[in-house]
Amino acid sequence: MEPNDALVLARAQFGLNIAFHILFPSITIALGWLLVYFRLRYARTGDAAWLASYRLWTKIFALSFAMGVVSGIVMSFQFGTNWPGFMRAVGNIAGPLLAYEVLTAFFLEATFLGVMLFGMSRVPAWVHIGATLLVAGGTTLSAFWILALNSGCTRPPATSWSTVR
Repeated sequence: MEPNDALVLARAQFGLNIAFHILFPSITIALGWLLVYFRLRYARTGDAAWLASYRLWTKIFALSFAMGVVSGIVMSFQFGTNWPGFMRAVGNIAGPLLAYEVLTAFFLEATFLGVMLFGMSRVPAWVHIGATLLVAGGTTLSAFWILALNSGCTRPPATSWSTVR
């Protein structure tokens, strides 16, 4: 095995991981707002069909959220191991933005996800609707921070990309 073979395999693994990771947060961003709509419709009409839709799609949301977290954690480690030169060049931008994303959006989502998943019969309806709204807002805030990160890290450094490993 050549030394570059391991690098190619590591980058291929990263490519597969990021291909899966992009799916799950995208699903949760859209589905979060759909859940808000379902929950509000159920609160207004009392129609059991809206509640059934909400409960079904909440399970899919929770699964997508969990898969996004797992693949995102792996991806953050792969940035440093696969592209240390790139991370040395953009680390001062990437580090704080990833920290902001975790401290604001992810903690918001994770905190109120528990209320959203398990609190429907335990908290007042307005609290449950508020938790669902905050989870959806957290997914959108997370997207904002990741887009800011991508925007700040796309300009090539002064050195050639071929020399960055």
